[in-house]
Amino acid sequence: QVHLVESGGGLVQPGGSLRLSCAASGSIDSITAMGWYRQPPGTQRELVAHITNGGSTTYAVSVKGRFTISRDNAKNTVYLQMNSLKPEDTAVYYCNAHVSSRGYTWSTWGQGTQVTISS
Repeated sequence: QVHLVESGGGLVQPGGSLRLSCAASGSIDSITAMGWYRQPPGTQRELVAHITNGGSTTYAVSVKGRFTISRDNAKNTVYLQMNSLKPEDTAVYYCNAHVSSRGYTWSTWGQGTQVTISS
């Protein structure tokens, strides 16, 4: 069984910064892609940023230039540095990982962490 545990959410004023972390633990042979998604109130979950195990990244247009995704493969951890935060960034942020273990590969999700941008 594999678990993703997110941390780093909270309340911050517009223009501020937050850094989210997501650590994977359990029986893991390898993790290919990892990513961050968010779900604002009353809307569907959307991709924020994505990173492959080789370090290639993809960003939503709305966060490009403000957010940076990175990962530490040795620690099975992915990070999201969020700068110049806006009220519209308010959402529950979810970590996602494509995990391989014992010959199987699947997508798994963290429990989510609340990010609120408000003055």
